[in-house]
Amino acid sequence: MARVFLSYAREDLEAARAFAEALGQSGHEVWWDHHLRAGSRFSWDIGAALKSAEAVVVLWSKASIESAWVQDEAAEGLEGSRLVPVMLDTSKPPLGFRQYHAIDMAGWRAGKARFDALATAIEASVAGTAASGPEPRETATAQPSICVIPFANKSGDPEQDYFSDGITEDVITDLSKISALSVIGRNTTAALHGQQADLKQLAAELGVTHAVEGAVRRSGSRLRITAQLIEASSGRSLWAERFDRELSDVFAIQDEISHAIVDALQLTLLPNEKTAIAEGRTTNAAAYDLYLRARRLWPDGAAGDYRKSEEIVRLCTEATALDPAYAGAWALLALAGAELRFWQGRPVDALGAAERAIALDPKLAEPHCVRARQLEEFGRLDDADAAVEAALRLDPDSWEANREAAGLLFRQGKAGPAIPLFEKAVALVRSDHGSASALITCYRALGEAARARHAGEMAALRAEKVIICDPTNGSAFASAAHAFAALDETERARKWIRKAIAVDPGNLAVRYSLASTIAAHFNDEDEALTVLEPYVEAARFAPHLRLLELDPSWAAVRDRPLFQAMLDRMRARLGMLGTMPVSSAPSAAPSPEPR
Repeated sequence: MARVFLSYAREDLEAARAFAEALGQSGHEVWWDHHLRAGSRFSWDIGAALKSAEAVVVLWSKASIESAWVQDEAAEGLEGSRLVPVMLDTSKPPLGFRQYHAIDMAGWRAGKARFDALATAIEASVAGTAASGPEPRETATAQPSICVIPFANKSGDPEQDYFSDGITEDVITDLSKISALSVIGRNTTAALHGQQADLKQLAAELGVTHAVEGAVRRSGSRLRITAQLIEASSGRSLWAERFDRELSDVFAIQDEISHAIVDALQLTLLPNEKTAIAEGRTTNAAAYDLYLRARRLWPDGAAGDYRKSEEIVRLCTEATALDPAYAGAWALLALAGAELRFWQGRPVDALGAAERAIALDPKLAEPHCVRARQLEEFGRLDDADAAVEAALRLDPDSWEANREAAGLLFRQGKAGPAIPLFEKAVALVRSDHGSASALITCYRALGEAARARHAGEMAALRAEKVIICDPTNGSAFASAAHAFAALDETERARKWIRKAIAVDPGNLAVRYSLASTIAAHFNDEDEALTVLEPYVEAARFAPHLRLLELDPSWAAVRDRPLFQAMLDRMRARLGMLGTMPVSSAPSAAPSPEPR
């Protein structure tokens, strides 16, 4: 009999319990996080269980394919060929796992026979033989799949990384518009930046058939871009080209790369895809350069970092002045402007920029997030919900849409429903320590201590990586402080709290995060309110008050006289201020057609 590690999403707890019980009755030794006890060090216990497991059974479902935890555990199962994937519904496994046969267990409630067949499949896997299990389903797709390795910056100036990264992202965006091609998202391959990729390993880990790699050299107004399409299994180059052009030809080069890949793979473009590849771009090279500089500062600007948000607004304002029809620049300006408005009370017309972006490109998801934020400010929560739903319909893999939808739910006191959206945000952007930090609070609110510790360890790891590159990033210090507090490392948490205040005292998002950490983990009302005071004084909108009224972090001090007095003071001030108008209140969110 085998030692089995069972990986699942929290939404599939009922299935996990049934699988653990059935496999245990079959004689297998099953480990799942039900074994964790108070005081367990989550990652250590998980790591030990994964390392010792002879088979890693992963329950893929609509919920688990979005879970960063389940994907990480499944990746561990690939080592030593221990992965035994199971399908609980008709969802496809994540990219990177579709080339592995999965056992169809959608009818797991039907009876013992299915579990007996799974137990046999596990035994066969441990013995090193091929086993298909009941009703095996081929999860690989005949559709070509491709990843774009970050283009190398060959300019000799690290400050030019933003430009090569921008080229990479735009090539991914263009290829993603081709229905006959499956494309790995940029956040999955971002970790390959500056590394020599092992294509065969990449093919195994990501389940891709092809890879694109290239380099960018920029000197003044001259541009050299090299690119090639490689067959991942053999390393054979199917197409390669070098482009020596003027900077103004960068858009034509991107088009040529996309069409060359289509030709090399012998794909057929649908009529609308021929024009869609070039849609949404500017034709102004200077505006494009400004936009890429701004985009490099995002999503750091989304964490209350007003200095980065100010720079994004400045750069995008210049870009839209050069090209008033540049939808992407208007959308990014709106996102950064909304952060300045919400956290700093700046009179920025973020809504106007968002409406302009939507008018220019109705397929953009991100401007609807800005509409949702402002609708929430006006107390129109149903319309705000409709706006984020529109954003998610337009682009289910938008980090901004998932993050805003999660935040909107959280600010309404709905920590449970916010969890899968925060988890999706964490999976989409590997540097997103803020969503990992938010998951600590959500899991604790639901009494899921083990998952809260796991989120804490992830938040700490991500925040510390950001701090190494940006030692003045107050939001990263705040996430680290929250993470270490959740891990019961009090001295380290207090060290990061002091550093966060020292490096970024004017960041109100940081102030709020630190104060809520102190209240939740140190139960110190006086210190929490002292740290929070600048936030209270600057609050302009009802959501600022709702956070204090509904955030589970404040549960321990919420009924105390000092806290209640502060809430009363905020209510009185907000009642006198009303909402800070920038333009007229937004109309009800439209329901655009999903792309």
